Amino acid sequence: MASELRPISDRLRRKKTYRRVLGGIFYGLFLASVCVGIIGLVVLLYEVLSNGLPWMNWQFITDYPSRHPEEAGLFSALMGTVWLMGMTALFTVPVGVGAAIYLEEYAPRNILTRVIEINVANLAGVPSIVYGLLGLALFVTWFQLGRSILAGSMTLSLLVLPIVILSSREAIRAVPDSYRQAAYAMGADQWQVIKQVILPSAAPGILTGIILAMSRAIGEAAPVIAISALVYITFVPAHPMDRFT
Repeated sequence: MASELRPISDRLRRKKTYRRVLGGIFYGLFLASVCVGIIGLVVLLYEVLSNGLPWMNWQFITDYPSRHPEEAGLFSALMGTVWLMGMTALFTVPVGVGAAIYLEEYAPRNILTRVIEINVANLAGVPSIVYGLLGLALFVTWFQLGRSILAGSMTLSLLVLPIVILSSREAIRAVPDSYRQAAYAMGADQWQVIKQVILPSAAPGILTGIILAMSRAIGEAAPVIAISALVYITFVPAHPMDRFT
């Protein structure tokens, strides 16, 4: 009996050793990959900070762009970004959160609602340059808004609106149904349940989605370049119909 069990124990021992060696190899490979990424990031940050910090002063922040590097600043770019992001949020947040509330709380579960949900999910993955061309044709040309902050903010609103809708829907869907039932049992109507129960509970998730959407909007250059935003501007926009950079 012992002689019959010995080959099995030897086989199990070899398999255990093989798994240990294979696990060590993969662990070393993954550790090396992580170290390479961290080292590359540290080197990149060091290069950026060592070369950029000497130029980061109040003059650089408050001056306008210039053909002379020692006199150049980014004040107009900062103000243009503030204008653009403020108006983008103004258009996106009410529409996106409102659409999410409608789709989750009011819309009937039929084919039309399903088609809308699929289209919203697909629009979140459309390349940004497509939205830029759409904004150029729709807002700049057809609505005759010109190459203005208003046209740029509406274009970026189209870009990030699906993100706000999807994230807000997920946050609303995550609210336990028992909260709704308890509010209805206390005599609240549907709007009171949404305003006083669902939205406060879903607010962290909704705000996270809004922040992610605005982060994407502030980093997208293709749509605003497509509507011919200026890349060299020496004035601060004063109203929504001004040009911007």
